[in-house]
Amino acid sequence: MNLSEKNFNKIFTVFLCLIAILMIFRKPCSILIIVFGVFNLIFIRKLKFTKTALILMVCISSPILLEILLFWNNDSYLKGLKALEKSTSLVLFPIFIIGNYQRIDFLKITQIYYSITTVVMLFFLIRFNLIYPELISKYAGGIDLFEIGYKFSDSVGMHAPALNMHLAFVSVCALYFVFYSFMKNEKPILKMLRFVVFLLSFFFVLFVNTRIALIGAFIGFIVVLYFAVESKFNIKQIAITSVTILVLMGGILFLFVQKNPYMKEKYSTVTFAYMDKVGKLDEIDHPEIKVFNSLVTRVSIWKSAWELSLKNLPFGVGASNGKPALNKYYAATNQHFLAKYEFPTHNQFLDFLLKFGILGPIVALLYMFTIAYLGYDLKNGIILSFFIIFFISNLTDDFLLRFDGIAFSGFWSSVFAGFWLQQKAILYKDQGAG
Repeated sequence: MNLSEKNFNKIFTVFLCLIAILMIFRKPCSILIIVFGVFNLIFIRKLKFTKTALILMVCISSPILLEILLFWNNDSYLKGLKALEKSTSLVLFPIFIIGNYQRIDFLKITQIYYSITTVVMLFFLIRFNLIYPELISKYAGGIDLFEIGYKFSDSVGMHAPALNMHLAFVSVCALYFVFYSFMKNEKPILKMLRFVVFLLSFFFVLFVNTRIALIGAFIGFIVVLYFAVESKFNIKQIAITSVTILVLMGGILFLFVQKNPYMKEKYSTVTFAYMDKVGKLDEIDHPEIKVFNSLVTRVSIWKSAWELSLKNLPFGVGASNGKPALNKYYAATNQHFLAKYEFPTHNQFLDFLLKFGILGPIVALLYMFTIAYLGYDLKNGIILSFFIIFFISNLTDDFLLRFDGIAFSGFWSSVFAGFWLQQKAILYKDQGAG
């Protein structure tokens, strides 16, 4: 098939933008990823790999490579294959994105991604108000405010912590381009539009209202601000922009807390309640009401996962056996509340320790810190913020079990790696010319 280089680059960029935007919709995104793979197989001769690219590909593919290495440890090979299938994007993305690294238009992809995703969320918010007026009336009356974010996320088709992890990254990208618009001295109307999109994106993080994602977003904002100051571009203008953003964010946060007083309770007493009941949740009256999402439940799960992991060193229980083995352990240790709701590990490092033994957390750290290295080396606030958001999200959840974590991180890791290779190639070329 004949396709000019210019048209191939355009189609490749469209694929990357669409995959990024559709990442919050599993089925259409999965179909698009398959089409993307077929497209690249047709033009496989365009792929180019350096030794450094191959190292990055191995780092990004390391979770699925670990599953293959320890595949023999699964009780059921059929279930083991099913577990592998969920991680195939960790092979596909590195090959087809890093192999086309010279074609990655990083700024265009991130701009289109955060802008359209924010508009999509606005559409779903309007839809939520129209389709569920009874819920809106209930929340307006101050009833069951704890469930707003989860109900909204359900209407989108995602689990709230996963959706908000995505939205936290969207908001960080939006803030980055607010500073970018001033650095590039864009037209006032475009600057204003970027402000509005950022504030909207921040509102959605608040609306879904999951603790870890909100913390990650705030840390990401600080990182982006730090690199804006580090750029030494018009410090006065950066300061004025930062103060304006801070005031507007503070206003949104104040109004949101006023309308949702449960937020104060959620981030204080609810989070840290019953910490003396770690491993003894059944002693709490109605734990499903009082501590379902509290830290004490997470710590109880982690304690069980840690104890079970130590019993199964050095190779773990197997990729497909992690959750069943943990559920059996809850029952064996008379933790009936945890057994009833079959809680997963809620910590990616413990999850990999349980499944894969000693190599598990090492591979999880390699996978995540590859992103950190790319961001640090490029001095790029977007990439470093992604690492922070994904890393801390996996301290209280296990996103390498789910499509919305596996594909999300695999896609952006590959884009970041491709962008890093591209910048290094430009640097070497300039040095050679010099």
